[in-house]
Amino acid sequence: MARLINIDNGGTLTDFCLVDDGEVRYTKTLTTPYDLSRCLFDGLTRVSELVYGEPALAALLQSTDYIRYSTTQGTNALVQRAGPRLGLLVADPTVVEGLAATQAQEDLLAALVGDRWAAISLDRDDEAVSAELVARVNDLSARGAQRLVVAISGADGAGAEARVKRLLLKLYPRHLLGAVPLLFSWELVADADDIRRTWSSVLNAFLHPAMELFLFNADRRLRDARARQPLRIFRNDGGSSRVSKSAAVKTYSSGPRGGLEGTRALAAHYGLRHLVMVDVGGTTTDIGVVSDEAIHVDRRGLIDHAPSSLELAAITSYGVGGSSIFRVVDGRLRVGPDSVGAAPGPACFGLGGDQPTITDVLLLAGLLDPATYLGGTLPLYPDRGAKVIQDKVAGPLGISLDDALRQMEDTHAAAIAHALADATTVTGDTVLAAFGGAGPMTVCGAARRAGARHVLIPRTAAVFSAFGIGFSDLGQRYEQPLPAVDYATISDVAGRLLALGARDMFAEGVDASACTPRFRLTVGQHDEERVIELDDLQDATTHLTPGDRASLELVLLAPLPHVTLGEGGDVGASPAEAEGTRVLRDGRGGQAETPVYALASQRPGARGSGPAVIEGPFFTMRVPEGWQFDTTAAGDLRLTDRGER
Repeated sequence: MARLINIDNGGTLTDFCLVDDGEVRYTKTLTTPYDLSRCLFDGLTRVSELVYGEPALAALLQSTDYIRYSTTQGTNALVQRAGPRLGLLVADPTVVEGLAATQAQEDLLAALVGDRWAAISLDRDDEAVSAELVARVNDLSARGAQRLVVAISGADGAGAEARVKRLLLKLYPRHLLGAVPLLFSWELVADADDIRRTWSSVLNAFLHPAMELFLFNADRRLRDARARQPLRIFRNDGGSSRVSKSAAVKTYSSGPRGGLEGTRALAAHYGLRHLVMVDVGGTTTDIGVVSDEAIHVDRRGLIDHAPSSLELAAITSYGVGGSSIFRVVDGRLRVGPDSVGAAPGPACFGLGGDQPTITDVLLLAGLLDPATYLGGTLPLYPDRGAKVIQDKVAGPLGISLDDALRQMEDTHAAAIAHALADATTVTGDTVLAAFGGAGPMTVCGAARRAGARHVLIPRTAAVFSAFGIGFSDLGQRYEQPLPAVDYATISDVAGRLLALGARDMFAEGVDASACTPRFRLTVGQHDEERVIELDDLQDATTHLTPGDRASLELVLLAPLPHVTLGEGGDVGASPAEAEGTRVLRDGRGGQAETPVYALASQRPGARGSGPAVIEGPFFTMRVPEGWQFDTTAAGDLRLTDRGER
């Protein structure tokens, strides 16, 4: 059997999931945003302790078959607008207008590019164009552009862009100190839609610095440690590939996509028709949908309300998580979208944080136990949490600490319920799959507000996005516009895509003959695109007519070892066994002794009801009054709201 390590890097915590001969073990470490390689190798060292009983990083890496890595750093960067100032160079000024088609897109463009854009005229000789390029690039740099995106539109946009690249690299050689990095849209995606391609390139340029240095350094350090395989990046299309074969924009929402792959596996395992992912991390709540065992995807996914050229899972990220900051604004309590992250973290971490979070609230409410939080590896300081809540919330609102705790928990649950209502339609058959470090903590309150009566908590909830990465294969996607719709042209484009795929898979150490190719056509443009799966290239022309605007896409997959969910089937009910009690504040100034159940020690079929506290590995959840919980044959937790509305 294979040894697999899956890693999900979040804004507050980084999760490590080890699958060794089918046995699943996991650990966590605080994310170190100032040096992401530190938390990566700290976590891998902890994993080696799980395997060998002592730190043995080199032995672990040399015995591991695959290391797959996902990150929410891109999602968090966009939510918090933390990235470089970009410049944009176009040939058609109307493209810039098209990038701001909605208010949300206009706001995003203002945050990423602002007024740092310029248009150039390319209908002149190289000398004249070079002179204009010098003037435009110098002006954009003087206005603060740290990276320059070049996006040339038109029928020969790719060729014109190649010309601009040639001239720019003569004028601004990459080896010169202070050279502005240049990114070219047609090199990222061969999409004839100018707006989508330009947005994809702008977003890629914004996310690139956060990924580039860390990922390449991490890959190098793993090679130096003689890891058996290079680091594989798990992407937002559900595939994995080497760092050098991934683009920064494809890491956007890749962590939640891992959770969604796991959600699809849960839906198949339990026969659930409508399963909604509620992945609550430190900075964001990410929501996606699985219906009839299929992940909801957008052929041209939105990234922070901007249209992209990429097919993305329909995951919506909302700025509320376990480390989101509570503030009183105009006399009202709000939460997010900004987060304290892991540095300095919630005030109760004792690392210098001075802003209140839901983690501080639940510690003071009695739900979190310092002895079990993060497996007892992180000390918690209730007095520091109490001080920031008193100073930042209770004092400004003129209420007691108990009232502040109740209002903060209600506000947090209401924010997640609002996200659910915004992202999907909740019906009586809807089941919420809640996970992430903060997912189980408040899901029942959010579910009741959203009208959902059923909740599923996987036993690996605390690291479920990392676990879900284990369902991915090595893969690449390629797309090329079709200059004509006859079979000869289609066959020629298909051959070039296959050659490109064979080259990239060779770099992955895989022969093309071991890959499964899948072709499909995209016909039409903008919101009227149709996607047609092709069993045979010969069928392509039957779906096309002269004058159609179409592209051919190749998906190439090579199988990797997968994780499994465990036992299935129904089990008989038996009473759950509590291991003790915990005193919780009741939100009205009183306290209540509440039974505590350790999920890992419950038999399959164990049943109980709220109010209760359930301790899982690396997570704690509150079961409110009116809710029933049952453990499944696989060790997961199913909850049903049987209370009055």
